[in-house]
Amino acid sequence: MITRPDTSEYAPYYHTYISKVPGDDLLQALEQSMNETLSFFRAIPSGKWEHRYAPDKWTIKEVLQHLIDGERVFAYRALAIARGDKTSLPGFDENEYAANGNANQLNPEALLAEYESVRKATLSLFRNMSEDASRIIGTANNNPTSARALGFCIAGHEQHHREVVAERYL
Repeated sequence: MITRPDTSEYAPYYHTYISKVPGDDLLQALEQSMNETLSFFRAIPSGKWEHRYAPDKWTIKEVLQHLIDGERVFAYRALAIARGDKTSLPGFDENEYAANGNANQLNPEALLAEYESVRKATLSLFRNMSEDASRIIGTANNNPTSARALGFCIAGHEQHHREVVAERYL
């Protein structure tokens, strides 16, 4: 079982996300958040998917694409760190990713299918990672972090954005 990271294993700004994750079992948290996210987004009315709550904000489709992109980035970082890669892994500009994505041209089911595929790959990554490997500390976005902290960030980041969509878009 990959357990919750200690606060010394990640940058303070990740605590916002990690603190949203219930329990101490990463795989269980990722499974639960996948089911909750699929149910949440599938319940969104068709007319809301391209809604922005302010002119400079993302659409719901772009929020979902951001979750997909972010998960890919965090999972790659976790893989590299768990494998002992000493490279300082770069940050990413989520607004640049959104601007260069094509989320608004896709139908919601295509985005949800992509999300589910990415999550299943993430689950496989962590399912096959040892607890010891998950505790390895590397550098991502100029901050020390463990592979398991990145896994918990994935689940917490997703919860954060579901809350934002529920509060500001629906």
